[in-house]
Amino acid sequence: MDSPAPMTDQTSSAPRAAWWLRACGRVLEPWLTIRREPQDVRAVIDAAKPVIYVTERYGLSDTLILEQACREAGLPEPLQPLQLGALRRPRSMFALARRAGWLYRRARPRTHSQTLAQLLDALRADPQLDAQLVPVSIFVGRAPDRQSGWFRVLFSENWVVVGRFRRLLALLLNGRTTIVQFAPPVHVRETLDAERDVPLERTLRKISRVLRAHFRRVRAQVIGPDLSHRRTVVDALLNSEPVRAAIEATASKDGTSFDQARKRARDFAWEIAADYSHPVVRSVSFLLTSFWNKLYDGIAVHHFDKARAAATGHEVVYVPCHRSHADYLLLSYQLYQSGLVVPHIAAGVNLNLPVLGPLLRRGGAFFMRRSFKGNALYAVVFKEYMAQLIDRGAPMEYFIEGTRSRTGRTLAPRFGLLSMTLRAFLRAPRRPVLFQPVYIGYEKLMEGKSYIGELSGQPKEKESWFALIRGVRGVLRQHYGHVALNFGEPIELTPLLDAASPDWRQASSDPDAKPEWLNGLLDQLGEKILVNINRATDVNPVNLLALAILSTPKHAMAEADLLAQLDLVKALLTAMPYSDRVTVTPLAPADIIAYGERMGWIGRIKHPLGDVLTCDGQNAVLLSYFRNNVLHLIAAAAWVACCFLNNRRVARETILRLGRMIYPFIQAELFLPWDEDGFTERMDAIIEFFVERGLLAHVDEGRILAREPGQSDSAFQLRTIAHSMLQAFERYYIAIAALVRNGPNTLSGPELENLCTLTAQRLSLLHELNAPEFFDKSLFRGFIQKLRERRVIWPDQNGKLEFDAALEDIVRDAKVILSREIRHGILKLTPERRDALAVQDKPATD
Repeated sequence: MDSPAPMTDQTSSAPRAAWWLRACGRVLEPWLTIRREPQDVRAVIDAAKPVIYVTERYGLSDTLILEQACREAGLPEPLQPLQLGALRRPRSMFALARRAGWLYRRARPRTHSQTLAQLLDALRADPQLDAQLVPVSIFVGRAPDRQSGWFRVLFSENWVVVGRFRRLLALLLNGRTTIVQFAPPVHVRETLDAERDVPLERTLRKISRVLRAHFRRVRAQVIGPDLSHRRTVVDALLNSEPVRAAIEATASKDGTSFDQARKRARDFAWEIAADYSHPVVRSVSFLLTSFWNKLYDGIAVHHFDKARAAATGHEVVYVPCHRSHADYLLLSYQLYQSGLVVPHIAAGVNLNLPVLGPLLRRGGAFFMRRSFKGNALYAVVFKEYMAQLIDRGAPMEYFIEGTRSRTGRTLAPRFGLLSMTLRAFLRAPRRPVLFQPVYIGYEKLMEGKSYIGELSGQPKEKESWFALIRGVRGVLRQHYGHVALNFGEPIELTPLLDAASPDWRQASSDPDAKPEWLNGLLDQLGEKILVNINRATDVNPVNLLALAILSTPKHAMAEADLLAQLDLVKALLTAMPYSDRVTVTPLAPADIIAYGERMGWIGRIKHPLGDVLTCDGQNAVLLSYFRNNVLHLIAAAAWVACCFLNNRRVARETILRLGRMIYPFIQAELFLPWDEDGFTERMDAIIEFFVERGLLAHVDEGRILAREPGQSDSAFQLRTIAHSMLQAFERYYIAIAALVRNGPNTLSGPELENLCTLTAQRLSLLHELNAPEFFDKSLFRGFIQKLRERRVIWPDQNGKLEFDAALEDIVRDAKVILSREIRHGILKLTPERRDALAVQDKPATD
């Protein structure tokens, strides 16, 4: 490998380094492959000032690795003698810590480097001198490759200071996966000038402390915090004040002894706690590389560099969307391969199976029960465990949706783990917390068929070894295309706390207090996380095909029409980006169709007048999942297009007025990022885009918008975009029609949910709608809740829902987007309360 041109040699007249060191370096060189971070180190180092490298620990191997890394980067060599004023040292480097002894490495009691002390003396004596300290972190065996052997796992990098023989084995086995991280330099002169009146001894301690903190932070970021043994973690849990108090309360309440209650708490702690193991993580990474290569064509990662830069100095909580069981492994695997530590992952206790559970624990999983109700001791132990993870600086990962999405939509947040994170930080706000949203996008799901069954009313299959083995066998027979991991815009917790309550630091002194602003902050944080996940969406070919082909009555399109529709949607997403973190497939429309055929999503019917692309019934249901992944990206466009389904001409003011009226409900369902004014601007921009594409035309100086006749190509394209969101508007109409038909003070919230679900189920059967989420009770529940929040409806003293005449106005306005046939069909199918089954007698299938 060609090395860059070297920087100016700071000691060109000095004698060369000892020949034996260079000889050792030449012997070691064939065993090393070094990855420098950053790649262009010279960009951050001042070539005019002497460079002195600082390593965390002294070792011959680290010295030789640093020498080779600097030589390859064209940096001044650390083995060159250092001559700086009166200071003379044999090398231009030093270590913060040294270990004495040859066979047994004993720690020296010294608290700082002698070289650093002499350097500060020399620079304080001569104000004209300056130097820059470059901290360098070295990790041997951190990032495995496909050729890594099993034996090498035992000698991967960790927190233990190993002996010379073990280090030699690590170099021989893992030297080709060595990482050398160069930090920005510390300019010593600037530090001395800033502390001119401070005793030199204090400055020395300060610089040493800063360097030690830096090395600990980098090591924790790369290989994870030192969480010691699981037994130590459990003992610390049991000895904490909140757990001890809970043990005493449980013993008193249940009439048992303290020791019996403590044993229960210990059992809970052992059930919960992870048992993180670097060798196991490296071994699993080795296995997963082959597994992913068999299942997927590739894993694309976007915006990771931004996430990595933001994570520095923070306690990072990864909050990805939850689409598949593969989410756990994919994110952890990619973080590890990219040089970051695997986070501790909150997993359901249903995955704590024999053999599998201990393996997941050693990979960082900690287990939680579905419900804490009725078990106060378990709740306290779990919350304290979360608090200790945050206090120790361990990165975490959990899914705030609470469960895997069966419909492809982003689910409403559940606040349990989020609340525990906030309260743990309030109790000990030592290290700022940063939430990192992650979007995970698939082209085919392992669980697709089981999701359809669950949405159709089949019970969820319980996790077991039999189900796991059967599932793996089925998975290995299929191909799943590409996967994308998009890192969204991170969210810092401290600014949100400052905005919610400027004096939150004083409130944090009482660990049991629940500030009145906490619930509001949780709502805001949960919504912001989901909004930022959606703002990092990856649009793959399957998403685009689903948007187009599912919007036709029989899920079939002429090839020419499908090509035009794919081109239109890609142009819309590109010309009017949803956010700067959304990524769109680079494939051309023809390549997207060919890819969909190869993946088995669509089929081709040859015809002399032009081929037709079709999607069969089961694939149509599965494709609805991938359409729902990206509905939020075209929600504004779909609303504008819906206004022209039954009208050739519509006033611009009507589109905007009705859009503002319906936006709160779309926003709550799809977690859109705008306020009402922002959505209005988005609709205006969409209208102009449609005009530029020839789908709409200005009439009457732009006050009226018109489309072409219904049989035209442009009208077909508008109709196809509109149908992607039409079912959502039909659901809204079902709920409102049920209220109006039954009248005020008649239905309770649960009864209204049940009526809506029954109506949607029947409508789906009559019209053969291949979208199980159409009658998803949670979507009706969210819409009804939003109606209550906006005071469109409200409960009376008996819990029955009241409403005023404004609701009937909404029913009248529905004729703008819903045809007479659809409206009358829904009104005909909507039962009155006395005709429907009572909620408590026979609840609708969830």
